[in-house]
Amino acid sequence: MSSNPAPSRRRVLGGAAAASLTMAGGFPLSALAQSAWPSRPVTILVPFPAGGGTDAFARPLSAQLTKQTGKQFIIDNKGGAGGTVGATLASKAAPDGYTFFMGAVHHAIAPAMYPKLEYRLEEDFVPVGLISSVPQVIIINPAKVQATDLKGLLEQLRKNPGKLNYGSAGNGTSHHLAGELFKLQTKTFITHIPYRGAGPALQDLIAGQVDLMFDGLGSSATHIKGGRVKALAVASSKRAPGFPDIPSTVEAGVPSYQVATWYGLWAPRGTPKEAIAAMQAEMRKAFASDELRTAWTNLGTDMPNLYGDAFGKFVHSEILRWAEVVKSSGAKLD
Repeated sequence: MSSNPAPSRRRVLGGAAAASLTMAGGFPLSALAQSAWPSRPVTILVPFPAGGGTDAFARPLSAQLTKQTGKQFIIDNKGGAGGTVGATLASKAAPDGYTFFMGAVHHAIAPAMYPKLEYRLEEDFVPVGLISSVPQVIIINPAKVQATDLKGLLEQLRKNPGKLNYGSAGNGTSHHLAGELFKLQTKTFITHIPYRGAGPALQDLIAGQVDLMFDGLGSSATHIKGGRVKALAVASSKRAPGFPDIPSTVEAGVPSYQVATWYGLWAPRGTPKEAIAAMQAEMRKAFASDELRTAWTNLGTDMPNLYGDAFGKFVHSEILRWAEVVKSSGAKLD
């Protein structure tokens, strides 16, 4: 299938329906203009299985939006191929203001990893806003990896090149690239094992099927607090909110290794501006709530404040940045 968006992707309205539409800013105003948004349930498509980092932020956000608006915000998990299967489905959704796409840094990496994507992030979607940005965290199964800190892990990796493995949320995800970047910077070798999402990878890490992960703190937070995995360092210049006992990679002796996993919301291209503006207003209200402030702190992150074009410019800079990481690390699909 061609990567270029085709007219058939969009629902074609009949003559009578089309005649009833008015135009504002180049976007059609359907029933959205005649009633307050949302007037019915809203779907947030999450392109990873339940239990991963995207899900960890999508579910409390959707619960808060449901509470605020009185209309159901439904999470629809569509995992596969490093989040690109769900992104493809979202790019074909009707642009009626009732389907949004919650993607992640993985989708800024994908263009450099997947040469034949069936969607284009910057052309097929409208940037709505940043949801969160959390540092990557290096976590191990303590029963399989006998290391109490990052220095101990590096010693073990250098003594046993290739014998340890790391799980990821899939080829081309931040988990994968974070691992490749770590190998490049520390001159170590770890075998990569891709999964269909961070949730399944974490379950195998806990079960001892894989040795370690480079995970977004949001998805591993509850497992760290529950003692099911051990965190050696957060890939940041400072310690993460809510996790004062985990040293940063700067403190742990690998200052150049700083990686964040971020999550954001997009709408299919052609979504009415009124729906996007209404969603942004509800997001701002949600992020000011005590419920989400507490939840985000527990997940190791601060509250976001990046919307629309500013969020789009950030995403563009991330696409360029990760293309360089892919090139420098030699990362490829396994």
